[in-house]
Amino acid sequence: MMGKIADGEARDRLILWMRRRMEEFGITLEALSASIEHDKAHSPRYRDARGHEWNGLGDMPDWLVAANNAGVSPDFFRIETAQDALIPLEKQATTTRSIDSRQLDLFDTA
Repeated sequence: MMGKIADGEARDRLILWMRRRMEEFGITLEALSASIEHDKAHSPRYRDARGHEWNGLGDMPDWLVAANNAGVSPDFFRIETAQDALIPLEKQATTTRSIDSRQLDLFDTA
């Protein structure tokens, strides 16, 4: 195990590094906690293939504006909610949203 860091030591180093970065940028534990709670209360509603997310609040992000300007409906990026999961797939297309079939080839990698 020479040259390797044990899991416990790696964890301790990571915590020390995070504390130093928080101090460097003036981030308090209270601010971090409030940010986490805000994120929990406002889960993302849209996500693209690169992992960009938007919760629908505030201005539409650049990645979604660009897709919209290219003719791709924002609904194409909508994340399925727990309520959507309860609706049978055959009814989802008619009750929740419709996807323009012309958009599907934009993301075909074959």
